[in-house]
Amino acid sequence: MQKMERYDRFEDGVIACVPTILGYLGIGFAMGVVGKGVGLSILEIILMSIIVYAGSAQFIICALLAIQAPFMTIVATVFLVNLRHFLMSLSVASYFKKTPLLSAIGIGTLLTDESYGVLTTALQQDKPITAKWTHGLNVMAYLSWIFATFLGGLLGSFIPDPEALGLDFALVAMFVGLFLFQVERPLKKKTQQTLLVLGAVVGTLILFMRFSTAEIAVIAATLAGCLVGTVTHHD
Repeated sequence: MQKMERYDRFEDGVIACVPTILGYLGIGFAMGVVGKGVGLSILEIILMSIIVYAGSAQFIICALLAIQAPFMTIVATVFLVNLRHFLMSLSVASYFKKTPLLSAIGIGTLLTDESYGVLTTALQQDKPITAKWTHGLNVMAYLSWIFATFLGGLLGSFIPDPEALGLDFALVAMFVGLFLFQVERPLKKKTQQTLLVLGAVVGTLILFMRFSTAEIAVIAATLAGCLVGTVTHHD
């Protein structure tokens, strides 16, 4: 008899995080190497991973530090890039209505694109998700990211040119894989709605890129996709 997967314990969430851990080891290592390449110390890399905890934002911070961008420019850019996390947290908030406030804040704080992908995939399959399971998923991903960036920073001194190895493209590759993983199921079950959402996202992104920054274009495209998805949603 096949063992049924559980979704009610902290350790079950840790197990569900294994694919994310494997991805974070590579991306986090690349982040640590890039951080070391722009002059950050190992301590600074670790602190950035602990406080910021966002791969895309951390890569952007390194890029802005490399061109000596003003402090407020870095803060504003990171804020815009990470604004999508508000939308992600909002989209799953209804599943944790009975969760204590501090526990719910913890879930929202550590929710990333990857853990959100694992969580929403389970929710789409009507799995009995609990706060403990989600904490296991989030905390394990968090610790894995910190360790991976530390490892990258530690060995970064031996890799003087990260771009030569394509490490600066690692995050993009991970997002492509995550996107394909997320879109496969809805594309099969709700093809028309999924294509409408994708069309709205791509169209809005192209339009806003013509007269605004990339960060604003991404946020506008996200909101457009959410709007179309909500309007066209039906059970």
